[in-house]
Amino acid sequence: MDPKALLSILRPINCAMIGFAVIVGVFVSKPPVLGAEGIVLGFVTGFAICGYSMVINDYYDIEVDRVNQPDRPLPSGAVSGSAALALAVAMLLVGVVASLILLNLTAVGIVLLYALLSWLYNFRAKKYGLSGNVIVASSLAIPFIYGGVVSGGDVASSLLLFMAGTAFLSGVGREVVKAMADVAGDEKRGIRSFARTHGTKAAAVVGAGFFLASVVSSLLPLVLISVSLFYRIGVVVPDVVFIYLAYAILSRPTGEGALKVKTRALFGMLIGLIVFIGGAF
Repeated sequence: MDPKALLSILRPINCAMIGFAVIVGVFVSKPPVLGAEGIVLGFVTGFAICGYSMVINDYYDIEVDRVNQPDRPLPSGAVSGSAALALAVAMLLVGVVASLILLNLTAVGIVLLYALLSWLYNFRAKKYGLSGNVIVASSLAIPFIYGGVVSGGDVASSLLLFMAGTAFLSGVGREVVKAMADVAGDEKRGIRSFARTHGTKAAAVVGAGFFLASVVSSLLPLVLISVSLFYRIGVVVPDVVFIYLAYAILSRPTGEGALKVKTRALFGMLIGLIVFIGGAF
């Protein structure tokens, strides 16, 4: 078994972004006191549970990937199904244990909910189009809330909720667009993605709509609450990225165009995380 292939199914960059989102949630909720240990454990929890969901996704998607991405670790044979399951269980345990160390039952409940949603999505809900996309996108919003919970800060903070909402909307858009590149494989597994049931052009419109909605959500704090100068200036950058992505997918509503947009959307989300944490100060 190839260790690099095993690491790749974790999608460490994606997992690091989720871990970082937890840290952003911590700072934005403005906790009274939170030591370095708490911040590290929060990051580890986000990273580990995301890793669990990524591996489970590849495990259930192996037949789809044989068609769409045959060079992926599982369909290519670089990683066995049993090894993938073992890694998924290990990551789940790491995430649960890290949340238990924080001695916060609410945090443990959130972790278990996140894990359950990930399994439910890959086992069943993925077949039902937008409802599955909503579950995946919720996993992008939950880390912000989790960060506020584990820190003991103000979870009802307006900026924190706007951040979660923005992440959710951009996540739905990315998932809708992402499925445009998987139509052939989704047909094989019976997945009723929006692109498969309504066509790629309609999916491009919906995906672009969610991207633009995330831009609106990120701008609302400018007029509704008090935010830092860093946020007021910095939010322009990810917003320009998502406006461009909306234009790009509408201009080229194809599988190839979708692959480029879904990758660039991660870049926009990463910039957004930086802006959000800057908005906490």
